[in-house]
Amino acid sequence: MVADEETTRGGGRRFARPVKVAALATHVPPRVMTNADLEKLVDTTDEWIRQRTGIVERHVVDPGVGTSDLIVPAAKEAIARAGLTPDDIGVIVVGTTTPDTVFPSTACLVQHKIGASKAWGFDLGAACSGFTYALTTATELVATGAHGHALAVGADVMSSILDYQDRTTCVLFGDGAGAVVVSAAADGEPAIIDYCHEVDGSGGPALRLPAGGSLRPASHETVDQRMHYVHQDGQAVFKFAVRKTEEICRRMLARNAIEADQLDLFVSHQANKRIIMSAAERIGLDPAKVVINIERYGNTTGATIPLALGDALADGRLKQGDLVLLASVGAGFTVGSILLRWAF
Repeated sequence: MVADEETTRGGGRRFARPVKVAALATHVPPRVMTNADLEKLVDTTDEWIRQRTGIVERHVVDPGVGTSDLIVPAAKEAIARAGLTPDDIGVIVVGTTTPDTVFPSTACLVQHKIGASKAWGFDLGAACSGFTYALTTATELVATGAHGHALAVGADVMSSILDYQDRTTCVLFGDGAGAVVVSAAADGEPAIIDYCHEVDGSGGPALRLPAGGSLRPASHETVDQRMHYVHQDGQAVFKFAVRKTEEICRRMLARNAIEADQLDLFVSHQANKRIIMSAAERIGLDPAKVVINIERYGNTTGATIPLALGDALADGRLKQGDLVLLASVGAGFTVGSILLRWAF
């Protein structure tokens, strides 16, 4: 089902006022888990992981570290880079699959830890599309004029829900966080241009955490059956991700009358190198414009896109005024894309 879309005649979204990404910061835990480390835990090899996913290593938290603990340093740095203080933030939107607790929300914990005394906030569940959905939501809240500045976050501690006896899933994921400050933009400034999202709930069984919610609360049975870990139908997810990444990007480009070669950078959710390159090839993108950093982080779910943007900034591949296309596909299934001009 595709969400309702209000667009201008020539394509693009009609915002009440222009909005920009004013700052970005990321954070990953210091501990690194390599493919060689995983070889000691489960029946797999470095070669098998590299060939099928492109992953070489990933960062994982130490026991007792939650998602909010990864968000706080990224949030503080992003706010400082925007030349603001936490009191300038009006709303916090956290896209996460691994909240510290079912309640209170991770957004509440972050608000308290960073001292954003004037902010309200909430968590948003869209799995690997968590960041694109959070950024869109924050954008609309600033565009209405309700807030001057918002904090949009994508963060997950995926190691907390991985079964390290299941070689098909435990090799894929890592932990990390990314935060952006979303602010009102002056006329003529580089700004967010458009977004396009959809969900397809029929794909829910292909990627899920079977227990822990209201349908199957924690019990001896659910624990014994290892139902509190990620379960995935890899082939179904792969096929859907390639097809939908292409479709959502084509839709975004078409309605904004943009050709693929006009893009300066393509930043897709980092789930699998083959998914990213297959989709990019189908769209007709120059491989040099495709950001891939999955080899260093694995799939950090909500954090992959901000981590990729952060690396592109550090490498000089992402510059002020660049036309950037973001895309994500996640459990649900969720699909998202954002088109923007980079503002700094």
